[in-house]
Amino acid sequence: MPSSHEITELLQAWSGGDTQALDRLTPLVYNELHRSAQRYMARERPDHTLQATALIDEVYLRLVDGGRVTWQDRNHFFAVCARLMRRILTDFARSRHYKKRGAGARQITFDESLHVTPEPAEELVVLDDALRGLAEVDKRKAEVVELRFFGGLSVKEAAAVLRVSDETVKRDWRLAKLWLLREMSAEQGDGC
Repeated sequence: MPSSHEITELLQAWSGGDTQALDRLTPLVYNELHRSAQRYMARERPDHTLQATALIDEVYLRLVDGGRVTWQDRNHFFAVCARLMRRILTDFARSRHYKKRGAGARQITFDESLHVTPEPAEELVVLDDALRGLAEVDKRKAEVVELRFFGGLSVKEAAAVLRVSDETVKRDWRLAKLWLLREMSAEQGDGC
């Protein structure tokens, strides 16, 4: 298991334009990225055409093609990767013509591990819409959800990324879950 310091050094070297740093970094972070991708894919339907490895490949391509990022540390890197995975899966679900606001979808709950269902991509679209709404109201709370739920970061790791206290992350997490639950229920109830 590579040290957080080693990963941070490679990220900073990559930020500085050292392409060989990316080559050395990739094998060090692959297993953790694969675990995150598997968590995402476990929420998708069993016959989903996108697999965990393909999701990681797409994240890698977006990281390389997305221009230079000034990486802060390991946690920042995994937070960005989590955000990219969320976007990729949400874009994929939307491209498959799922109903935009979950109209007609069954009632769902928001918890730390969405249950595997026949049409989880639809749920992901509803969650993504609600999360975008939360970001308009309170960006940090939306980031906490993204880091904890999608990125799998612990309270301590999320606090480090956001540069806030553990207690702030815990409070934001509780309030964000309540807000999202209310919004997701309203979206499904109004039939739009």
